[in-house]
Amino acid sequence: MNPVLPKNDRLPSWFRQEIPDDKTLSLRHLFSASAVNTVCQEAGCPNLGRCFKEGKVAFMILGGSCTRNCRFCGVDKTETDVLTLNKDEPERISQIVKLLGLKYAVITSVTRDDLPDGGAGHFAKCIALIRALNSGIKVEVLIPDFQGKLASLKCVLDSGPQVLAHNIETVSRLYKDLRPQADYRLSLGILDKAKELQPSITTKSSIMLGLGETEVEVTSSMEDLREKRCDILTLGQYLAPSPSHYPVREFIDIGQFRKYREIGIALGFKAVLSGPLVRSSYNAEDIYRELLYV
Repeated sequence: MNPVLPKNDRLPSWFRQEIPDDKTLSLRHLFSASAVNTVCQEAGCPNLGRCFKEGKVAFMILGGSCTRNCRFCGVDKTETDVLTLNKDEPERISQIVKLLGLKYAVITSVTRDDLPDGGAGHFAKCIALIRALNSGIKVEVLIPDFQGKLASLKCVLDSGPQVLAHNIETVSRLYKDLRPQADYRLSLGILDKAKELQPSITTKSSIMLGLGETEVEVTSSMEDLREKRCDILTLGQYLAPSPSHYPVREFIDIGQFRKYREIGIALGFKAVLSGPLVRSSYNAEDIYRELLYV
């Protein structure tokens, strides 16, 4: 991904990416040959080279096209009301988990408002097949809002993930411009209901910075998440995937990222990752395993 910069701004030094090594290239080939999508590639994550080198990957299920038009997202948007669902996708993903010897699998998805359950059954099937390989494999899911359907949320929770993530993405004021088909309170409600249905589940959310939000608004969103008993928070710098996407309003300095982490810890989050290159699934396995020993 080539980030689109604010006018007269230079690319920050922290965005320098590693040159893809042989392992990174081989993983790209494997995913392509297996017809498996990763959010790392589809969303143009700046950490792709480093994560692939370390054998870390976030799978993206339910196809490669999203039914929503969030202005910050680089994933393809559908231009048709007719989308397919490949029933073999969970099997292909489980086989890659086995091949790579993963002990921690991260599964996210596009949003599929066209499906009656929003794709919840597909999530559950992925988890079941991964668990069939080895019951010791931990699974983190990053789910859409399922349009608030509790049956879909329960379906995913009943399949037994260790971590359930749902991103609020930005502050409430910016939803109209950035996420016109989503609802801030609905997203908070998903996290709240997850804790109500399964109190032991570890919940997680993420906020992008540099979209024009204020410190007061970010802090308020953090407070909202803690009110819903969210356990883990990630905060990272937004980078526009193309000129047609929502523009970067500012690059947040390192000091501000540190301040947000301090605020988050003070609010009671069990873990807060805050930095320019932090993304939703950034160091997901490491953070989860650290929490096991807190």
